[in-house]
Amino acid sequence: MISFVGSWLQWILGWLTFETNPLDSLLQGLVGACGISVLCNLMRVHLFIKDVSSVDETNSKDRSWPTNGAQGRLSGWLQFWFLSGILALVGSRVASLVILEFCLRAISAQVTAGPDSQSSNVQRVMVQCQFSLGCALSCSLHFLHEGAPQRSLSLLLTVGLSWLLASQSARLWRHVKALYQLHSSQRYCGVCIGLQASSRAFLSVLRRALVLTFAVATVAAISTINRHFLSATEALRFWTPLTICYTLLVVYMQDEQHRRPGREAVLQTVVVRLGALLVLMLAVGRWGDVLHVVLCFLGEASCLIPTQDLLDAVLHDVGENIPRIPKQKFAENQRRHMETVPPPHS
Repeated sequence: MISFVGSWLQWILGWLTFETNPLDSLLQGLVGACGISVLCNLMRVHLFIKDVSSVDETNSKDRSWPTNGAQGRLSGWLQFWFLSGILALVGSRVASLVILEFCLRAISAQVTAGPDSQSSNVQRVMVQCQFSLGCALSCSLHFLHEGAPQRSLSLLLTVGLSWLLASQSARLWRHVKALYQLHSSQRYCGVCIGLQASSRAFLSVLRRALVLTFAVATVAAISTINRHFLSATEALRFWTPLTICYTLLVVYMQDEQHRRPGREAVLQTVVVRLGALLVLMLAVGRWGDVLHVVLCFLGEASCLIPTQDLLDAVLHDVGENIPRIPKQKFAENQRRHMETVPPPHS
């Protein structure tokens, strides 16, 4: 019995074998989690400013920014470190597949979207790309630092820079949430005046940064996947079902989101596309890849569930059928979460 349990644990630990040393994997995961934190904070800033501007233009007192999904300090820290661990454990092979799947989905959504819905479609894709962004950053770092003599030191410096950016973005969101309405009306805060003047270009700059990040990650993902094959025949046997599977999957998800708009459809598409990836790994992958896909389920959940406020705000912005939050409840939530800010903290 003891030998059976020991062999079983050894088998599980074999699945969790790091491609690099555990310290480097953890540092890569921290960079990915910091990137997700920066994206969420900047998206909150953009949507909050847009919501305030629309209320001012219509002279309305009711606002639709939902703060009921805002994070507390403890839950935010737990989510940040849990996500860092997930990104550290997910192998570069599965992370590469997640990156390629997201790129295909983003391109398809951009092509099929009409000219009037380009901005709203970009916002929705940016909210849904959180875990894919973490995989993109960790996979790119794995590719760029491979074989570097001072890999750990370089990754440590990268973590420091990422932590600084995440702290500043969290500080910016806290400032905007608490003081933007007052400062933008009184016009004595340089930060709020600058955000008000550049509000139209804010989303465009953030989108270009994401495009550049995923462009580098796509090159790293293709190189990483091709490195695991011994021959062209084996590579063709892998890429053919992958291309067919994801093409059909993207078509299905686009049609499903048009037929059933809302938060439930977004969560359902996560289950469908990761389920398709799980089936693909069962067919042509390794058992370690299967376990990493299961970890991706946890990673997607840890990204989307705590950021329901972002998803609700985007769905409000595109006019989806989401009930508006009453003004009294909004004010109560705003006071309750005034002191909370997503991690990491400065």
